Amino acid sequence: MSEARLTLITRPGCHLCDDAKEAMDRVTAATGERWVERDVTGDLELEREYGDRLPVVILDGREHGYWRVEEERLLRDLRRGPR
Repeated sequence: MSEARLTLITRPGCHLCDDAKEAMDRVTAATGERWVERDVTGDLELEREYGDRLPVVILDGREHGYWRVEEERLLRDLRRGPR
């Protein structure tokens, strides 16, 4: 299986993260892509980089957005293919 193009950076107890997971499920259901979740808990590097702006969507290794999943934009960018 190939590496996921989408990563969602989250933390437990984050209501925006829960909303983002649902949005990611909708996006991947429409595209056939898959996504992986990375929790900042216990990862000092992730916590330093993203701590105040969770959740964060990473597409093809680059930050795509934070706080909310912009579903239409993400769908469009996924259809364009890897950068």
